[in-house]
Amino acid sequence: MVKDESQLYAAHDTWWKAPMVATLPGLPLLVGEYGLFYGDGYTSGIELLIVGATVLLAVAWLLPHRRSMRALRILAAGTALGIAILPLADALLLGMAMAYG
Repeated sequence: MVKDESQLYAAHDTWWKAPMVATLPGLPLLVGEYGLFYGDGYTSGIELLIVGATVLLAVAWLLPHRRSMRALRILAAGTALGIAILPLADALLLGMAMAYG
């Protein structure tokens, strides 16, 4: 529990951990999905999700480095990673369903 307000606005030493954990697996997935889905010139829902995940990942890195922004930074990074993994997981589940069906 925070005893005084100054701890909330103090610099957070490990602010970079949540964005880094989301960026290492998420950025290669986003780049691959961007190249796969964005090349046809047609804007669909999946392309909007990919751009949204990229924006959320950038927001996770660009938020102020204060302890009070930790929850928002973790939420943005986790959501970006979840959206980046979603098309790959969807394709794997569809492939498994078609293989066993």
